[in-house]
Amino acid sequence: MPVASSWFWNERFWLPSNATWADLRNSDEARYPQIEDLYMVFPYALIIFFVRIVFERFIATPIAMCLSIKTKRANKAEPNTILEKVFKTVTNNPSKKHVEGLSKQLDWNARQVERWFRHRRNQERPTMLKKFCESSWRFIFYLSAFIYGVRFLKDEVWTWDTRHCWYNYPYQPLTESIEKYYLVELSFYWSLLFSQFLDVKRKDFMQMFVHHIVTILLISFSWTVNMIRIGALVIVVHDCSDILLEAAKMTNYGKCQKICDFLFLCFGIVFFITRLVIFPLHVLKSSAVESREIIGPYTSWWIFNGLLAILQLLHVFWFSIIVRMVFKALRSGKVEKDDRSDCEETSSDEDGLTNNGKAQMNSSGNH
Repeated sequence: MPVASSWFWNERFWLPSNATWADLRNSDEARYPQIEDLYMVFPYALIIFFVRIVFERFIATPIAMCLSIKTKRANKAEPNTILEKVFKTVTNNPSKKHVEGLSKQLDWNARQVERWFRHRRNQERPTMLKKFCESSWRFIFYLSAFIYGVRFLKDEVWTWDTRHCWYNYPYQPLTESIEKYYLVELSFYWSLLFSQFLDVKRKDFMQMFVHHIVTILLISFSWTVNMIRIGALVIVVHDCSDILLEAAKMTNYGKCQKICDFLFLCFGIVFFITRLVIFPLHVLKSSAVESREIIGPYTSWWIFNGLLAILQLLHVFWFSIIVRMVFKALRSGKVEKDDRSDCEETSSDEDGLTNNGKAQMNSSGNH
């Protein structure tokens, strides 16, 4: 083994003092997670991405058509060489002073220039159809993964008594059910990480990018050191609320406002229970406190719990946004536009457009 590789995979960094990599090799008696298994997630991620394309084109799109979801943008900016050059090379949202200069140059009034830039910005934004298809895909995946996870987790003693996540650690054999669950979830998040650059971009793009990185590191890390029991609990706790969020977004795009409001309320409640109660008091407590009592801390133990702590901070950040949306809903009678929405402001009625003010719910609850 090369020196650099030997240093990186130092057993005293990754494993408790009583364990070695040789102890965790597969045998006739038991199968354990292997580092080389993680290479399989890349072809799996590619397969998931292609399945998503097929699903969105042949299932989600026809459903969107049945719901009369808009497939085209209402307004397009009229061709204008000067303004197009400014839009692409200078700014897509000019200042008042810049607008006045362009008005004189084109012999337009300021309102016409502002309207052109507004319509041009909207051309760069995804249609409701694209948003609906994205949410439909995530809804189907989270629902399927959650159902599959609950089916085998409900029969595991360590699901209910988390101290069993650490008894006899790390010599806990890998089962076929949890292996499939883990690798498919990891593959899904790799596909999300790359498709995020193609999907609808939100104001919290960087937070979501960090979130996906942390999630991939957590799943990969826990697989490497065989912390898959506590890792499976982390995954299933997150999938639960994500189902409701994507369902709420789908009904919003389909203009089913009452159903959307109800689902968003349910999402907020479930998010609070799972991410701010169950996760810190059941999962994070087990990983940080119970594991320390049973197996004691070691280097990678600190890193794993540090990643869980970052995840919890993200939960608090997203819940603060949910609370703001709920307050807006109480004032207006419906869920208002998300603070991090990608939705462009519409023009006034004088411009021939209506301000729908609908909720543009995004990935505030995603892993």
